[in-house]
Amino acid sequence: MAERTIGIIAGKGLYPPTFAAAARANCPGVRLVCAAFTGETEPKFADEVDSISWFRVGQLGKMLKFLRKEGVQEAVMVGQISPDNLFNLRPDLRVVLMLAKLKRRNAETIFGALADELAKDEIDLLPATTFLDHLLAPVGHIAGPKFSNREVDDATYGFGIAKESSRLDIGQSVVVRQGTVVAVEAFEGTNECIRRGGQLGRGKDLILAKVSKPDQDLRFDVPVLGPHTIDVCAEAGVHGIVVEAGLTLLLGKDEIFQRCQDRKVTLHGLASSTD
Repeated sequence: MAERTIGIIAGKGLYPPTFAAAARANCPGVRLVCAAFTGETEPKFADEVDSISWFRVGQLGKMLKFLRKEGVQEAVMVGQISPDNLFNLRPDLRVVLMLAKLKRRNAETIFGALADELAKDEIDLLPATTFLDHLLAPVGHIAGPKFSNREVDDATYGFGIAKESSRLDIGQSVVVRQGTVVAVEAFEGTNECIRRGGQLGRGKDLILAKVSKPDQDLRFDVPVLGPHTIDVCAEAGVHGIVVEAGLTLLLGKDEIFQRCQDRKVTLHGLASSTD
């Protein structure tokens, strides 16, 4: 019998396979069980876990029954779910009852309620950074050309605005240009915020700031940066990215570094004490 069984509640992107590889490297003999979502989780991820079952977003009762059957006592939520799926939810009875208790419905309250539902079934929700400390952004210059003093000032300004925006539960990213906020992330997500910022800022002197929420619950909604975001920034004319050090995961780290170099996009980490 496996020494440890971890359930992976998996969305799309690099996050699920990155977590699976790190779990196997750090916990030999671990058994990985995946609750996957149709139209979200990559089908090929099935090859990287020991057991998998597919669900529609909103099928909480069925998913929990599967995790219990597989002997899961710990789980992690990794990967994105498309906003359209969240709005076009077809909830089962357990989700209906869960949502009815919420006065506000946002990522923090919904995922927090999901963690409570898992706990009722004696499943502990692990931090989304479990086994991934080596991928957390450091303080200072990370990749690409170094910021000038003026760019550091602009990045610090954007960082502070993003922290305030995230505190208000609007979004965790902003695009700034020389001390002016040109785009704020909301429900559309980071990449669309970048594209809008590029259009409004005319693709010049633009910096993206991406942060965590104050008192971030590390079990979910942890800021993530991947190679695709570097490409989106370059195409929009955003030449610099500042992320929150120690709380932002760099997925596909080597490729991020290479794309920053090739596309001349700066990646820089700031500590939360600068907000």
